[in-house]
Amino acid sequence: MEVINTIRFTMPSLSVNESAARAVVSSFLIQADPTVEELSDIRTAVSEAVTNAVVHAYRGTTGNIELTVKLLRGREIYIKIRDKGCGIPDVEQAMTPLFTTAPEEERSGLGFSVMQSFMDKLSVKSSKGKGTTVIMRKRLAVHGD
Repeated sequence: MEVINTIRFTMPSLSVNESAARAVVSSFLIQADPTVEELSDIRTAVSEAVTNAVVHAYRGTTGNIELTVKLLRGREIYIKIRDKGCGIPDVEQAMTPLFTTAPEEERSGLGFSVMQSFMDKLSVKSSKGKGTTVIMRKRLAVHGD
């Protein structure tokens, strides 16, 4: 994985920071000249990952969410979103469409499905009581000058 450029951003797990995460990713990725559709897809996936951390990782408290974005050789984008919250007891179950741990909050349970649909690769690692790391990758199309 040859890194051309990288950025790291740490934010408190507040709902208002979901838009900040999208803005940071958008601003950073402009250098790669993504299409509007690619940028929209990436922003949506990032928003879902950050929302998951805000809603589920630090229930009733606030902690940090770390966002790392890398531009890799070959027009590939690497995004890591990490929290040190409660963790996910069963990642496979959590990635099942429509599964939610917060039905009383009218959560749809589609966050991971949305991320998977917009990115080429999605990896979720979690340890109970230690937090969750979501890694997403997407290769941008090559387009003419």
